[in-house]
Formats: sequence, C-alpha cells, structure tokens
Amino acid sequence: MFKNYIKIAFRNLWRRRGLSAINITGLAVGLSATFLIVLYISFELSYDSFHSKKADIYRLIADVEVPSDVLEIDRPALAVPTHLKDDFEEIEDAVRIMGLSLAVRNGDLKFKEEDAVAVDASFFDMFDYNLLQGDKATVLQEPYSVVLTPETSKRYFGSENSIGKTIKIQNEDINDLTFTVTGIMEQAPQNSRFRPELLISFSTYFNGVIPNINDMWGTYDPEAFVLLNPNVDVLKLQSKFPAFLEKYTGDQMRQEKSLVTLKMEPFTDVYLHSNRNQGVSGDINSIYIFSIIALFILLIACINFVNLTTARSVERAKEVGVRKVIGAEKNQLSKQFIGESIIIVLLAFLLSVFLSGLALPAFKEFIGKEISSGILSNPGYIFILFITSLLIGVLAGIYPAFVLSSFKPVNVLKGNFSTGSSGILLRKGLVIAQFTISITLIIGTIVIYNQMGHMSNQELGFNKDHVVVLETGYIPERKALQQKLNEIPEIKSTSYTSSVPGVKNNIAYSLIEDSTNEQLAVHIDAFFVDYDYMDQYGLKLLAGRSFSKAFASDSTAAMIINERAVKLLGYVSPEDALGASFSQWGKQGEIIGVVKDFHFKSLEEKINPMSITVSEAGGDFLSVTIQSNDMSKTIAAIETEWNKVMPTNPFNYYFLDEAFDRQYRTQQRFGKIFVNFAVLAIFISCLGLLGLAAYSMLQRRREIGIRKVLGASVTTVVNLLSLEFMKLVGIAFLIAVPIAAFTMKSWLDNFAYRIDLQWWIFALAGLIASIIALGTVGFHAIKASLTNPVKNLRTE
Repeated sequence: MFKNYIKIAFRNLWRRRGLSAINITGLAVGLSATFLIVLYISFELSYDSFHSKKADIYRLIADVEVPSDVLEIDRPALAVPTHLKDDFEEIEDAVRIMGLSLAVRNGDLKFKEEDAVAVDASFFDMFDYNLLQGDKATVLQEPYSVVLTPETSKRYFGSENSIGKTIKIQNEDINDLTFTVTGIMEQAPQNSRFRPELLISFSTYFNGVIPNINDMWGTYDPEAFVLLNPNVDVLKLQSKFPAFLEKYTGDQMRQEKSLVTLKMEPFTDVYLHSNRNQGVSGDINSIYIFSIIALFILLIACINFVNLTTARSVERAKEVGVRKVIGAEKNQLSKQFIGESIIIVLLAFLLSVFLSGLALPAFKEFIGKEISSGILSNPGYIFILFITSLLIGVLAGIYPAFVLSSFKPVNVLKGNFSTGSSGILLRKGLVIAQFTISITLIIGTIVIYNQMGHMSNQELGFNKDHVVVLETGYIPERKALQQKLNEIPEIKSTSYTSSVPGVKNNIAYSLIEDSTNEQLAVHIDAFFVDYDYMDQYGLKLLAGRSFSKAFASDSTAAMIINERAVKLLGYVSPEDALGASFSQWGKQGEIIGVVKDFHFKSLEEKINPMSITVSEAGGDFLSVTIQSNDMSKTIAAIETEWNKVMPTNPFNYYFLDEAFDRQYRTQQRFGKIFVNFAVLAIFISCLGLLGLAAYSMLQRRREIGIRKVLGASVTTVVNLLSLEFMKLVGIAFLIAVPIAAFTMKSWLDNFAYRIDLQWWIFALAGLIASIIALGTVGFHAIKASLTNPVKNLRTE
C-alpha cells in the first residue's frame, strides 16, 4: 500500500511537472533563505557566549552629569576598577582592556598593529581566551610583557619560537620600549568583541610609563570589567557605589559641579543590548527585523505551497470518487494525501540543503563574518529545518485529506463536485497575506535604500575628498615630516590634529561663560589643532576670526566653537558668543570665533557642541590634502619622505572619506542583507502567484472558451482574469501600509538625520506590487485568452 502511495505521488508530480517544479523550488528557496538568516541570527546571539564565567562578569559604565547635560560613557575612570576590587569583597576580580594602536619593530621589520590591547594581569583568569604557551597567572604580570597570536608571532619571527624574544613598541605613551614575548594566545573566535592580535601588560603603565594611572579619577579611557562572587546581589552592590565615589572624588565632583554615577552592565548584554559601545557592537533591533524577515520568507513559501497544494487537490476529486467506490476508506485517503504532501516537502528539504550549501560561502563573504564553517557543521539547524518541512507537509495535506475524502462518490462522479466557498476564501486569504508581506518588504526596501543614499549624499560641512591621514604619534620628528611633505608639489596642504572626523575625538570637561555671564560646566567634543586646520578642512567661519600666528595668545588662550555650542550656552547669535571666557584642561582664554556646524561624527548622531583650540603639539593625526590626479605616485612620495624622517616607524595611511564612510558599515551591511532577502521573498511570492495563476487559468478554460465564442475580446478576457487578483493586491496594500509605516518609522528613529516617510514611497511600493502581480497573472491570462476556444471546449 505504501509503495502504491509513493507511485501515485510521483505520477501526479510528473503529470503537472511545471507546477510541481514551482511548488518545490519556491519552498526550497524559502527554506534555504530562512536557514541562512537563522545562522546569522544565532551567530550574533552567540557573541562572547564561550566565556565560562560570563554570567558573573559585568562591564562598568558611568554617567557624568553636569548642569548642561549627562554624558553616558561605556567605561569608568581609570582608577575605578582597582579601587573597587580593593574596597568590595563582593568583587572577585577587575580587568581593564584598553585598545591601542601600536608601531611594532623587530630589527628592520616594521608593523602597524591596530588590534592591540593593554590588559590587567588577570585577563586570562576572567576570560576564556586560550593560551597556547605561557602561564595564564603570570604571563602578563610583569611590565613590558607581551602576548602574541600565532599569526602575529609568525609575522614578527617567522617559524621561530618567539617566547623570550623581544620587540620594540611605540605609541603616544610608549616611547620605543623593549617588550618580551611571554605567551602565545590562540586567535579569538569570530563571535568575540575582543579579537586582539597583540596584548601588553597593563602594569607597563602603572609601573613605568604612567606611574599615577591607578589614581586618575578624571580620565575615562579603558573598558573595565568586574567578576562578581557567586550569588552577589547586583543592585545592592551598585547602591554602594555613590558612597565609594564620594570617598575618592567627592571634593572633585563638587569643584567641577558634576555628579558621577557608576553602574554595572551584564557582560552578555554588551554586544547587542548596550547603546554605549565605541568598539565592536551589534544591534538587537536588526536581529528582531531579520527574525521577522525569516518568518516572512518562510510564511510566504508555506503559503505558496499550501495554495498550490489545495488548488491542485480539486483535480483529484474524480480519483477520490473512484477510490471510494472500490472500497477505499476515509482514513486511507487522508493518509495518502498527507503522505504525498510530505514527499513533496522532503524533496524541497533536500533541495534546500543543497542550495544552502551552495549559497553559504557567498553569504559569509557578503555579511563579512565567518558564521559557520560549513553546512554540515550545523546538524541541529538542519534537523530543525527537517522538522519544519514535515510540519509544512502535514499542514498543507490536511485540507485535501479531510475535505476531499469526505465527499460522496456519487456526486463527484456525476460532476457535481464543488469545494464550496471555504476553499476559495482560504486561497484568497493566503494570497492577501502573501502580498501584505511582500508590499511591507517593498516599502522597507525603498525606505532603507533612500536612507542609505541620504547619508551618503548629505553635506558634511568639511572637505574630506583627496585627504590622506597619517598617524605619526607624538614623536619629535613629526614636525620635520610635515615640513618635508609641504615641499612636495602635489600636496596642497597639511595639518596636525588630535582628531579627524569619523575616526576619533576627545570629550573635554570645560567651563565656558554663558549668556547669563555664568561659568557653565559642559562636556564638549574637543579638537586640538594647528594653525592650518580651519583652511585644511574648509570650515566656514560664521563670526569672529580664525587662528593666526600673528596673535601670540592664540596658542594658549583662544577657542573657536560651533553653532551647537552657541545654542547650548544660550547666545542668540554667533556674534554674541565672541569674547566669552573659557577654562579647559588647564587652558584659560576667550572665544575668538564661531564655525558653522559640521558632521564630525556619523549621521546617526546629532551634531554635538564642540570646541577647537590650538595646541603646540598639534596632534598625532597628520591630514594631507592631495591635488594630483596620480594618487599612487603622491602616496609613494609621501612614503619616501616618511622613511627618511621616521625610519623606525611603519608607514601607514588611510583616506579620510573611506574612514568616515566606515562608520556606516554596519548599517550598510544591514541594508544590503535586508534588500537582498526582501527581493528573494518577493521572488518566492511571484513563483507562487505564477503557479496559482496558471492553475486558475487551467480551471477556467471552459469559461474562457465560452466567453470567446460569445464574442469577448482578448483584452476583455485578460481584464476579467486579472481583476480578481488585483483586488487581492489592493486589499493587501491597505493592510501593509500602516504596518510598514510603523516599522520603518521605528527604524528611522535610530538616525539623527533621516528621510521623511513621504506618500510617494507607499505609492511606489503599491505600483511595484501591482506591476509584479499584473505581469505574473497577465502572462497566463493572455496565454489563456489566445488559446483556440474550440480546443478548450472539446477538452472539457
């Protein structure tokens, strides 16, 4: 009996092989897309999950409140972690992780390490990074100790054992000091926020480079984590922090008119749930959106399958009648229909596994993450996919199984069979649901595409084109390098700054005279520059003057602020702010100019109040504007001068426009993934509609033949057949618009500078959906209307 069921199933598949191919392909593509999205989501959710002590690890964060604002920081003051560990028995350990950019040298070999960190000695006790060589208890205990990954060790020392060997390290704090390799650490997994290539001991700072670093209560620099003892009441511990801060910094806070609040953030929440991350971070809202997309795609694929399966079941009515006449029982027929449906979904499942395996390498490259080593490395997800397929098969087979098997054979054989209104309403409802999802995704695609374009084309307020940035560090030779570069004809201008837009900026506690002549305490984004900065970046001056060497006091007692700072201080116009006094990081003076607001951070953030002051040191970023069309030749000339002036430092550069655009990498990746899967979902919808339309025309061929015999034109027939589907698209549009509007408004709220949800976006989405539906249905409608009516009527 079972063998007979399989024969009948494959015979029916072959009889309608076109529709069968559409049915199986649509479901397989939907399952594959869902599988890939689930892999991506599970990878994002797994960040830092490999640490065995993760449940007891918390990140220290701080809110610094002054009368003008509250600064939310993803790290505490430098001195906080060690004093917390000493003062509270609830805290077992504390570790600081400070990101570094280092120049590394081994003999004549020079390297630039951007993925370097300084960590406390107990780093390997708190976190489960695998130490291949060295003792985790002592490997970072001593000053000037360094741990490398195998890849970094190979770059420095080739195939030699690097333990005990030395390298030279330099940055703005470390002046070409000798470090000893004490350990080799396995490369951190992809799902880790910290993936350092080089680790130096934090004791290098407090035992040598910066001896008072453990008593610095006003510098908020490294991220810090505490490991709590088991069963500690987190809220109770946190309630003790105000007294702790009062003990060490009470007088300082009162003097600065500030209030610091120290908090703890669960380590497992940092990557996806925190809004304070300066480093690697994810977005839980993106996870929610992709989860919905995966559900949508799977739902569309299921709707296609159910629609086509139930529609095709009508053809089997006479077969059911004959089987019942010769003795087939209702439960036997039910098993047959459900079994045939399961066979089809199993074929789709096998095809989906194959498609997923083909698409996985390209998908990993597309999203830029190694989410899986291969399709077979995820047996759990494949099993879930298999179970999902079985459930779809059972659900799709239930309708024909229990509806058709309940009909009386006499009526069916006489041709009086009718599925009634329930079957028609079911299919119409499913088509509406399918197009509601598709239109929602079309609207989302249009909004995301336009928002990404808006961010790319937004006027930033400064010159970022043809600007090359060199990170020289605070070394004596850097001024000589600038002089040499200014002699190159292809170089238009150069300028040293402490910050460049989109890459780095300092936030300085400052006292600035406001419109009421009071000294207002503010947290302000601070740029420390040389005299050429304003011209170099093309900043527009609204009031006052720029810095000039003609004014000796400009290097010690002058400040330029932006429009946002003017508003914060309560002045009506930029001119009113001129002459206001300020105090910032040991420097006192007055405001000499106001510059037009410019975007020195991502467009996801609002423009903050900022200050610009001249620093004798200038900064460690050398911006070079190139006026030559032969960019590579000019870069080569820059490198030549670099190697002459700073032979011990590795040459490293980047283009400012590319660095600024990297801020949007996460959102651009999100947009690309969303658009591609949205297009895929729409494609699956089209497949289903194509199959359903083909079947609908097949069922109505007698009606079409009669209408043509009675004189109906091709246009009349096409309009008649298409109108039914277009009504369903119209209903879906009315349902999709409010859903999409609410969803995309929530997404756009993440951007400080965003597009408006205008009416044309929804109209365009409706037009696209209508064209898709009309094109899909119209093809079969035209084909059916052009068929010779005599042939249709003879067939019937």
